[in-house]
Amino acid sequence: MTSTLYYGGPILTMVSPTPAQALLVNEGIIQAVGPREELEALDPDARRIDLQGCTLMPAFLDSHSHITALAQTFALAPLENARSFQDIHRLLKDFAQQIQAKPEEWITGFGYDHNFLQEGRHPSRQLLDQWFPSNPVLLSHASGHMGVVNSRALQAMGLTSDSPDPEGGLLGRDKDTGELNGYLEETAFTVHAGRAVPRPSRHQLLRQLKMAEQVYLSHGITTIQDGLTRTPQWELLLEASQESVFQADIVAYADLKECPRLLREYPVHAEGYDHHLRLGGYKIFLDGSPQGRTAWMRQPYLGGEPDYRGYPIYGDGQVADFFLTAYEEGRQLLVHCNGDAAAEQMIRACQEVIGKRNSQGLPIPDIRPVMIHAQLAAPDQFPAMAACSMIASFFPAHIYHWGDIHLKNFGQPRASQISAAGSALSCGLAFTFHQDTPVLPPNMLETLWCAVNRLTREGVSLDPGQAISPLEGLKAMTRTAAYQYHEENRKGSLAPGMLADLVILSDNPLTVPAEELRRLEVLATLKEDVPVYQREKDLFFSS
Repeated sequence: MTSTLYYGGPILTMVSPTPAQALLVNEGIIQAVGPREELEALDPDARRIDLQGCTLMPAFLDSHSHITALAQTFALAPLENARSFQDIHRLLKDFAQQIQAKPEEWITGFGYDHNFLQEGRHPSRQLLDQWFPSNPVLLSHASGHMGVVNSRALQAMGLTSDSPDPEGGLLGRDKDTGELNGYLEETAFTVHAGRAVPRPSRHQLLRQLKMAEQVYLSHGITTIQDGLTRTPQWELLLEASQESVFQADIVAYADLKECPRLLREYPVHAEGYDHHLRLGGYKIFLDGSPQGRTAWMRQPYLGGEPDYRGYPIYGDGQVADFFLTAYEEGRQLLVHCNGDAAAEQMIRACQEVIGKRNSQGLPIPDIRPVMIHAQLAAPDQFPAMAACSMIASFFPAHIYHWGDIHLKNFGQPRASQISAAGSALSCGLAFTFHQDTPVLPPNMLETLWCAVNRLTREGVSLDPGQAISPLEGLKAMTRTAAYQYHEENRKGSLAPGMLADLVILSDNPLTVPAEELRRLEVLATLKEDVPVYQREKDLFFSS
């Protein structure tokens, strides 16, 4: 059967605020939306799916995450629930026993956050040496921007006390002796960790990638991002697509600094999907993490060293060159900016390149540059961003998960403005929402709750004036997310001619109380009308 009629519950089209009564799909494409009787007459033989009072809407699009990084975490010790060094030790010890780690084999963990540890700091090299004297050990911070390693890992990375800090990074050192203490920050962590830790077998990586895709599908997401793709990640994604592993669409963004050649070498993927995989453009970093105090700020952090503002990754000239490449090639550019100083640098570079092209009479390609995170980008910067046709991809879950940390780092006035979606909406700046998975699970419904309620873990309200309605939040994760991907004519809304990428929710997010939004559940996910996830067997679709 190639056609389906959906009815029996609210159908949110993201085109009209009023729910539709029925939806007719044929060969994976939406044929009609409207009254049930009219749609039944159009195709009397269509299979019928009774929503049983549940809500149907467009599937979510993940506007920024790292599916290959999530896949890698399935081979790491999960540390997100650690609340002390003792917890970390126990979790690592259990993991080492589980994988039957032999001497000299790497022990790796992901997800600890020093902000939530009893000790309030990162573990040290000496502590990891004490726990595992015979194994290289690497622990990744939840942000992915920093981590700690032991002496054997430093040796494997070729790092000594004489090693200089890399551009855009920091090697932690003992204040008295200058010896490395095992802490690695930004590029010191991301570059050295990526080169030193052995990769799992190809078979295991493909299996883990499939597991990662299932996580997204279980959250109602059918378009998934790999937000920083280098050669190893691309080769894995390409192999998976060629073996028809993917059910969802995967959009990869090449690291513009490390491997810009990918878009030249794979022109088919640079122009569109091939076996559910395409290259969406480029990605660069301009600063670090706000909770890790490496985001680049216009005004100093509170506490710690006087006048410390974080730091940039690149100089202005380098950033302008990156933008020049993107505009000359007509490729989208994703730019990691957490702090307002980094946001200012991105805006300046974009304005400079657009200005030069205008003065030379050259066209301005519609590349839709994306400011990834835009956590502390200030509302006074939003009009300039909108004028450059930028998109702000906010990380609203920070409000709940790290909002109290931001209050300590930045104070009430600045912390209250994180993920300022209300101001973006007011000034016409397009915005999307993401979770930066694997930093957090790709839970769109929790993100919606965060953007609407703006409450921290400790119950502090962060500027309710920046809150948005559930409808605007859903648009950010559907229609505008599709626009970010240049796919607004295929995805993100329920209208004739659009792909039938659908999600069924347990209740209507437009009518439940705002405080109940994160209790909603994804019951089923469909890619082009094919069920790819169902919470309970045969709930809507028989297996």
